[in-house]
Amino acid sequence: MPDPEPDADPTADPDAPFRKRTVSFVRRSGRMSEAQERAWRELAPFYALPLQRDGATTSVRAGSEVDPAEVFGRTAPLVVEIGSGQGHAIVHAAAAHPEVDFLAVEVFKAGLARTMLDAGREGLRNLRVVEANAPEVLEHLLPEASAQELWVFFPDPWHKKKHTKRRLVAPPFTALAARVLRDGGLLRLATDWEDYALQMSEVMDEAADFEPAFAGTWAPRFEGRVVTAFERKGAAKGRDIRDLVYRRKARA
Repeated sequence: MPDPEPDADPTADPDAPFRKRTVSFVRRSGRMSEAQERAWRELAPFYALPLQRDGATTSVRAGSEVDPAEVFGRTAPLVVEIGSGQGHAIVHAAAAHPEVDFLAVEVFKAGLARTMLDAGREGLRNLRVVEANAPEVLEHLLPEASAQELWVFFPDPWHKKKHTKRRLVAPPFTALAARVLRDGGLLRLATDWEDYALQMSEVMDEAADFEPAFAGTWAPRFEGRVVTAFERKGAAKGRDIRDLVYRRKARA
């Protein structure tokens, strides 16, 4: 997911009046290209999950849970990427692992359109997308213990102190991640902002349902994460890329 605009105002979120909780994004309107518009017309019926909303445009209504086996037409390991952006990482992963099913969660429609276009060109059948607020997907859309892995790569850092409360990886998130992951499933995190990496580490160290799946301060770079233009941009600015990975403990 791209960096927020330097002066982005959280009150600019058109969903804000309908939200019960602070969200980790600000939706910005933008005209989609002709190809992206065509993607929604032609590809969304297959790739995009239809949703029942709860007032806000990216909300998910409680009780609208889906069955991944029905969605994909088979029973297979499920990997969910939160903040999939333009879809480069998840499309690459889906092409490399046809035996695994993938779900891209994103609030920016243009990014999902690009994801569908690339998936369509690759002829991928093991990828779906959903335009929704990630915590609501984890709470209402996906069944408990349905995902083998959950990816959060380069979430919005909200680097201004007054905005850090909007960061996704915070204590409420860990309970939702634990709900969706199977026992032994992995939560993979990556960021190029040092203070956010430290926050992620602190939050996860206090999460009772998780344990580190690495030794030392930081995890080795996840080889399954393709290097995107966004990651290269962060590295070019001199920011270190830090990975973390945690295993979901067995349920009692």
